[in-house]
Amino acid sequence: MSERSKFLESITRENAAVVLIDHQVGLLSGVRDIPVGELKHNVVALARAATVLGIPLVATTTAADSMWGPTIPELVQALPDGQKIIDRSTVNAWHDDRVREAIEATGRQKLILAGVSLEVCAALPAISATAAGYDAYVAVDASGTFSQAKREAGLLRMQQAGVVVGDYATFMVEALADNARPEAGDLYAALDMPFAVLVGQISAAYQA
Repeated sequence: MSERSKFLESITRENAAVVLIDHQVGLLSGVRDIPVGELKHNVVALARAATVLGIPLVATTTAADSMWGPTIPELVQALPDGQKIIDRSTVNAWHDDRVREAIEATGRQKLILAGVSLEVCAALPAISATAAGYDAYVAVDASGTFSQAKREAGLLRMQQAGVVVGDYATFMVEALADNARPEAGDLYAALDMPFAVLVGQISAAYQA
């Protein structure tokens, strides 16, 4: 696939997988570029929306039993039943054979990644996946890091490497594709966007 077609081709439920990297309690305690409550909300919504659409998920931690602690409980609860969280030691999740094999097993070309920290846990595997021939997308509002400078540097490096940056809700709505689909209501409920709640209330009022 050419670089240009990669940027133009749509994300669909058939071609995408979601990769969630290191949303761990110890790492989130240091996040400073986005409110931690907002970050939690966004990554949980991304996991729930992907599940509604049947998009496969891969989840991983690093040093969960020592340095960085377990995955945040809210995300654990949002993952599909039986979802395995792969704990690893490598800085770059792509360098762990189990993580890479789990991604390969999805059979999907487009990888939607989110991680803490943005410039390491999200950016490095996104760049590696791009080098391996995948189309990597990073949900920046479901990722976080420890300073604004780190955020800006991570975004710049990813864009230089051909990684597409976006937000969690847009990626999922793009995959939905049609608001007439029967699961659209469940998807928007999973995304939990405040403005969408207001729109729903307005619609309900007109139908009353």
